[in-house]
Amino acid sequence: MSFWVYIFASRRIGAVPGFTKKYGIKMLVWFEQHETRESAFQRERQLKKWNRAWKLPLIERFNPS
Repeated sequence: MSFWVYIFASRRIGAVPGFTKKYGIKMLVWFEQHETRESAFQRERQLKKWNRAWKLPLIERFNPS
């Protein structure tokens, strides 16, 4: 079984019903696979503490466009 950590971003395109519409999220910009639930949860907690300036290089390496 795999576990995933991901980052969504907003774009000026059509909304999707549910969570993505409520928060204006339109695009998956980064993701990372983990072998255990604990490692994915630990990474998620780490990323939530990061500010935007720290996340941008991570996203741009993965998704330059």
